[in-house]
Amino acid sequence: MKRSVFFFLIAAVMSAGYFAWLFFSAPRISVTVPIASVSYVCDAGKTIQADYYTGVSRSGAPGQPPVPGGSVHIVLSDGRDLILPQTLSASGIRYSDGDPSVPGNESIVFWSKGNTAFVLEHNSDMTYRGCIKVVPDTGGTPQTYESGSNGFSIRYPAGYTADQTYVYTELGPNTSIAGVKFTIPSALASGTNLSSGSYISVEEIPNTHECTAGLFLPPGVRSGAPLTITDQGTTYSVASSTDAAVGNRYEEDVYAIPGTDPCIAVRYFIHWSVLENYPQGSVNSFDRDSLLAQFDAVRRTLTLGQ
Repeated sequence: MKRSVFFFLIAAVMSAGYFAWLFFSAPRISVTVPIASVSYVCDAGKTIQADYYTGVSRSGAPGQPPVPGGSVHIVLSDGRDLILPQTLSASGIRYSDGDPSVPGNESIVFWSKGNTAFVLEHNSDMTYRGCIKVVPDTGGTPQTYESGSNGFSIRYPAGYTADQTYVYTELGPNTSIAGVKFTIPSALASGTNLSSGSYISVEEIPNTHECTAGLFLPPGVRSGAPLTITDQGTTYSVASSTDAAVGNRYEEDVYAIPGTDPCIAVRYFIHWSVLENYPQGSVNSFDRDSLLAQFDAVRRTLTLGQ
C-alpha cells in the first residue's frame, strides 16, 4: 500500500512538472484587455479588426534575442477569427500561427507597421493587402474609403459620392493634380443657392521638395501666403482662394500636410450662385458653416499609411 502511494506521489509530481514546463515554455497569449483595437480597410473591400495584447517575453533560439510575448486577435472579413502570438521581426510587428524558424511551419502571418497591415498565407499569398487603419466613426461619417496605392483611408458622410477618376485642372495648361473627390449629395443643395458640384477631395503632388498648400492653388487667385495651423494633433499648411464669374462664386480651402511625399492635401471646393440669379424667395441661402463643419469632420478622419 505504501509503495502504491509512493508511486502515485511521484507520478503527480512529474505531471505537475510537465504541465508547468508547458505553461512557462508556451507562447503567452494574453486574455486581458487589449492595449489597442484597430480597424483596417484593405484593397478589394476587405477588412480586418485587430485587438493587440501584451505578454511576457519568452526565450528565443540559442543565440537569438527573447521573443516578444504579445499577441493579436484578428477577425477577417472572410469570417476567420484567429489569435496569433507575436514573433521576432526586423521591421513592424509580426504575428504567426507557427514557428518562423521552421520552413513551412507557418500557414498565416499578420504583419502591422504604423497605420498599415497585411496578411500573408503559406509564406507566399498576400490575401489582405493595402490595409490601412480607419478611425472610428464619431458620428456623421459612416462611409469609408481606402486606397492602398495612394496610401490613405478616410471617412465621409452618407450620400456623398466618391470619384477615383477625379483630376484637378485649374492650375493651368499641362498641369493637373490627381486625387479622389467626394461630392456632396444633391439633397444637401436642394432648395438653396449651393451647387451640388461642391466637394471635398484628397489630392497628391509627387516629387515635391516642400509640401505646402500653395502648390495646390493658382497663384493669381490665392488669398495670401499659406498659413501653418495645428488641428487635433495634425499640422497643416493652409491656403485659400475665391473667384467669381457671372453670378457664380467659388471658394477653395486647401489643407496640405507638410513632410508628406508625395505631398498630400485635402481640398474644400464650394460653388454657389448669388441669390439674385433666382426668382425672389424661390431658394434659401445655403448654410456655409454647416457645410464647412461637415468637410472638417471628413478631413479629420484622414489616415495616412506612410
